[in-house]
Amino acid sequence: MTFDQVRRDWTRLGEADPLWAVHVAPDKRGGRWEVDQFLELGRQDVAVAREWLARLGLPVTWRRVLDFGCGAGRLSQALAVHADEVVGVDVSPPMLSTAENLDRSGGKCRFVHNDTPDLHRFPDGDFDLVYTELVLQHLPRTAIEGYLAEFMRVLRPGGVAVLQCTTSPLWTLRGMLWRFAPYRLVAWGQRVVLRYPAPMRMTALAPDRLRAVVAEHGGEVVDSVSEDIPVSHWRSTRYVVRKR
Repeated sequence: MTFDQVRRDWTRLGEADPLWAVHVAPDKRGGRWEVDQFLELGRQDVAVAREWLARLGLPVTWRRVLDFGCGAGRLSQALAVHADEVVGVDVSPPMLSTAENLDRSGGKCRFVHNDTPDLHRFPDGDFDLVYTELVLQHLPRTAIEGYLAEFMRVLRPGGVAVLQCTTSPLWTLRGMLWRFAPYRLVAWGQRVVLRYPAPMRMTALAPDRLRAVVAEHGGEVVDSVSEDIPVSHWRSTRYVVRKR
């Protein structure tokens, strides 16, 4: 898997069925997501994250937020309620067009095309919060680690990142395919059997490795929570990371 392949695949997914590609649900495929219901998912996710941050004694309002892999903007809009500005970045132009069309933030959200495996367009210490969910899991491992380093760079000292990564496939039939089958076979199954517009790659990153990369670039994991996600056949871990 290369970064260019990811860019091509998510451009196709954004063209074909952007809301479903962002939040896969069998009964929502083919443009069946109702916009208010889709955006409500973002509000729920942000509410859970803010409760988590509050329990840790960390800020729950922000000046400037980076929503990494913003897709159709469901999290960007939810974050904008609690921020002065949210910058949503994504590799897929059709996703960004959808986000702009659905935007109800009153000008608080700005959507930016970022088609490189870095965040060089943003200066050091530019954000109070970096938020990313259901994004890093679709990237090559080298890109995941590179972006983790970039998150630490663009956070101000004391700034926080809320991150999610897949940890390992579950011991289900489909999970075992992810564990043992060549990726070309998995991609073929997604395209031909499941009829995805493009394959959705999945990459595992062990918690110890994430902690090491974050620490190497000036951050620390404050807390983490892991859970099995049966619908995806993967174990997922969420992290709160603070820039030292």
